[in-house]
Amino acid sequence: MNRENDQLQVLVDAVLRSSKYQGICRELIIRIGAQELAKRRNMKEALKATKNKLHQVSGAYLDTREQYGRWLNQLRIMAQSGDRNKLLATCRQIMGYHTSTKERLPILDQFYTQIFSYLPPIRTVLDVACGLHPLALPWMPLAAESEYYAYDIYSGMIEFLQAWMATINVQGYTQSCDVLQSCPTHKVDLAFILKAIPCLEQIDKMAASRLLQVIHADYLVVSFPVHSLGGRNKGMVEHYEARFRELVAHEQWEITRLEFRSELVFVVRK
Repeated sequence: MNRENDQLQVLVDAVLRSSKYQGICRELIIRIGAQELAKRRNMKEALKATKNKLHQVSGAYLDTREQYGRWLNQLRIMAQSGDRNKLLATCRQIMGYHTSTKERLPILDQFYTQIFSYLPPIRTVLDVACGLHPLALPWMPLAAESEYYAYDIYSGMIEFLQAWMATINVQGYTQSCDVLQSCPTHKVDLAFILKAIPCLEQIDKMAASRLLQVIHADYLVVSFPVHSLGGRNKGMVEHYEARFRELVAHEQWEITRLEFRSELVFVVRK
């Protein structure tokens, strides 16, 4: 057991020395590293497989040119200017650095208007595996004095988003964690799980079913991509709809299906 722990420690430290993965929360690297050490013939193979898995579930989506300090300065200047259009334009620009939010840019106004039309007034929000999604807060018709709680695996991103929320006077907090091991369970009105399930299920096949059960929210907004990262439509709408229906087959939840040109969305009343 001590030898296994030593190997895992060496692997985790090696991953964290990589500039690409040094900002990822340690608990996720430990989880994936332990899985790969158990499957691979040696440390070299396990390390390579761990980095490949981290790329598949996170690195492939985030532009490595992120500059959180510069972005935050731009957002603060625009917020202080009082020019909403300039602030929105800056948010759009920055959201373009993450594949998930970049795909949503052409439909931002329609996306939130349509989703929130099926929701009551929302005062507390949980955003699981959020990426840069909290930058879309200005588009969300939330109730006054709302609270927003965002979780992701990148510590630098999370610190940036906390400062962004403070800039626009949104209460709540952000946290870097592996939501599969440290899923937030505090009560909220609404939880976003946007295009996260396919990534989470690459790490743990039971992740989605547990997450949907554990999250303590009156409403869920769960979405799936309709194109691959390469832009191909390979029957993904049908595949992910079937997967979601399978996940909720035994629940008595009220479900509304919405299909946008870049995203399949289910609004769930638990």
